[in-house]
Amino acid sequence: MPEPAAPLPSDPALLDFERVRYAKDAASGVATVTIDRPEVLNAFDFRTLREMARAFEDASWDDAVAVVVVTGAGDRAFCTGADLDEQAAMGAHSGQYWRWMGAFVEMHDRLRNIGKPTIARINGACVGGGNELQMACDLSVIADDAYIRHVGPEHGSVPAGGATQWLPLMVGDRRAREIVMLCEEITSRQALEWGLVSRVVPRDELDATVAGLADSLRRKLPETIRYTKTQLNWWRDLVWAQTVTHARDWLAIHSTSDETREAVAAFHDKRAPRFDALRRMANEPRRCGRCGATGLPAGHGFCGICGSPLVDAWEGA
Repeated sequence: MPEPAAPLPSDPALLDFERVRYAKDAASGVATVTIDRPEVLNAFDFRTLREMARAFEDASWDDAVAVVVVTGAGDRAFCTGADLDEQAAMGAHSGQYWRWMGAFVEMHDRLRNIGKPTIARINGACVGGGNELQMACDLSVIADDAYIRHVGPEHGSVPAGGATQWLPLMVGDRRAREIVMLCEEITSRQALEWGLVSRVVPRDELDATVAGLADSLRRKLPETIRYTKTQLNWWRDLVWAQTVTHARDWLAIHSTSDETREAVAAFHDKRAPRFDALRRMANEPRRCGRCGATGLPAGHGFCGICGSPLVDAWEGA
């Protein structure tokens, strides 16, 4: 992606995106940012986050763009959050996740500070970071057969990239806890009733409804609506600024933990994480039978003190 020489908009074709489709329609004044990874249900990887941030930056600089629509490719998913294959490949160094989370934060900041009204077009599964993405938009329209869900506490993460901050503001404290702690699917109708989305429509009406909202937003004064967004964002910005930096550090450190490694392995093996075994190991620290070293990581095959082979920590799980 070429670096801009000045804060001026570009032709989307010149941005050389690989994971994102970015298009501007001069007639409607709508710029559309589409996560183009349907093969992985439009999950974020590092390059996707960087390309989205650049697209949002370009749209913010283009005075011909009145409204920005965010969506996912295909009809199965809007976005399903972080790409767990990429995260599994990051290895044992928390610094890689810390840098990944920095790209996630930058993408969100570019979107929230875009200076234009934004609409999430939710065309399918909206999971984890996908829900945080749609919450960061001003309005959202969901197909009636789509759903919203959080899975972080089942997959070794905490949804602190927007969900823990903004859900209490949008749906109330009790429902926020239900969404992020139970990890159950929220139907489109529930999402509308709870105030998590703006509209629910049949799938074949999704595009027309988004276009109608975009046209209504386009017919508003641009500077006035920009400052209206600034005012409306105040509570979201306050809680975000107070929490996201230490959330980034904690998530990076926790990315190398036994919990996260077991949860990611379970995801790939298509099984439930061994919750009881994790609790047992926390209560009874793993030890080396030869030298007596304790507190050894569950995923290690050998003792870090004497080098002896270790019995599988998951034995009996």
